[in-house]
Amino acid sequence: MTKVSFKNYNFILMICIVVLSAIGVLAINSATGGDDGLVNKQIYGALLGLAMMVIISFIDYHTMLKFSIIIYLGCCVLLVMVLVVGLIRGGARRWITLPVLGQFQPSEFVKIGLVLFFADFFGKNKDRLDNLNIILAGIGLALIPIILIILEPDTSTTIILMVQVACMFFVAGLSYKFIVIVLAVLIPLGVGFILLVKNGMLDFLGDYRIGRILAFFNKTGYVDENMQQNNSVMAIASGKLYGKGLNNTGLESVKNGNFLAEEQTDFIFAIIGEELGFIGSVVVILLFALVVFQCLRMARKAADLQGKVICTGIGMLIALQSFTNIAVATGLFPNTGLPLPFISSGVSSLLSMYLGMGIVLSVGLHPDVTRSRRFL
Repeated sequence: MTKVSFKNYNFILMICIVVLSAIGVLAINSATGGDDGLVNKQIYGALLGLAMMVIISFIDYHTMLKFSIIIYLGCCVLLVMVLVVGLIRGGARRWITLPVLGQFQPSEFVKIGLVLFFADFFGKNKDRLDNLNIILAGIGLALIPIILIILEPDTSTTIILMVQVACMFFVAGLSYKFIVIVLAVLIPLGVGFILLVKNGMLDFLGDYRIGRILAFFNKTGYVDENMQQNNSVMAIASGKLYGKGLNNTGLESVKNGNFLAEEQTDFIFAIIGEELGFIGSVVVILLFALVVFQCLRMARKAADLQGKVICTGIGMLIALQSFTNIAVATGLFPNTGLPLPFISSGVSSLLSMYLGMGIVLSVGLHPDVTRSRRFL
């Protein structure tokens, strides 16, 4: 059993998360016009998540890694269940209902499950990461859940997972030579993909995906597709320096004019920008930056490769998802459906993020097992 030292407990990280969750509850309350059902659900989710995070932080992450294969298989089974018996909303099948647990979105928890699995995978193969068979095995294992998520379909989560796994490969010590080769292939493919979409040669992707991509490159030609993002940018700009105040009911409010859809989830940052202004928006961005910094700082101090991969994987998940959500709200990225971590309405996303933070805190709280045994 490893010795726990509270001086290693990252209270700064915990405080940042709690503050972000509190901002989320306030923003959701304003975005929904005080919908008690959604607001209370978010509060209960945050309290449950906080308790879960604290409990998990005291469990040695090495113990969790022993179940990595079971976790991976569980993730795949849940994703298959989504495709078979999942609930359909907006043309996508992403949710399932289980006894006691109720309705939830498995792909949110898969983001965390894959971090644990690959932390164990890289730890067991740390001396063979330049072996092509190991690299291909890792890519193949990542592709199974990724393909299942593509089939839902959930393109934005798919992209996040791909970048997240790539970051973990890099931290694990993958050869720079291989990384350069991959980039040399992916960059031309990405450019070719965009050109094919613009020329109408990838119709099988679906009208809504193609429309979002084309709308991003042709703002004037796709006015309807850009309406949400244009309104979001207008809302953020209208907040100016100090904002209009939470729960603003003025006629000049973009939110109250029903110009935004899904403002409690996908465009929650527009609510923050309009009602808390530039200062409030910067505070939220700085809080996310501090969360990511603390994760990377703990990765640097981690006692073993598994700990480094865990902290980096979850830190990059927070960074990618928060940046993407804010970039969409400000018109820098094409429209996607990613929630803003800890802030957007949705218990699945909220609990998965708290789960991830609990594992990160565990890395800082528990030393390497082999090291601790030397002093027993």
